[in-house]
Amino acid sequence: MGSEAALIAAHAAAIANAIKASGAIVSVEPEAFAGILRKIDKPLVVYTEGGFFSTNHQYPTSYKGFTFYTKSDEPIDLPKSVEVIVAEKIWIPN
Repeated sequence: MGSEAALIAAHAAAIANAIKASGAIVSVEPEAFAGILRKIDKPLVVYTEGGFFSTNHQYPTSYKGFTFYTKSDEPIDLPKSVEVIVAEKIWIPN
């Protein structure tokens, strides 16, 4: 195995380990995401704007051991009870 192939294999293994460490990420529609937030006593949401050609709004939160994630073309009106952390970037594996 050449050094370039070994480097590619090591990079792929690092990505796989990062995905395993992050646990299950469940993608839901914005309406379902809002419903999940209503079930949480003190919800915490991370927010960032993303997109390459057009802006989208990305929101993950944690509930019962799962990370729920939604993406929307328009900002979601979050309840005042939600603690929001604005992030520079959110990486969600595909």
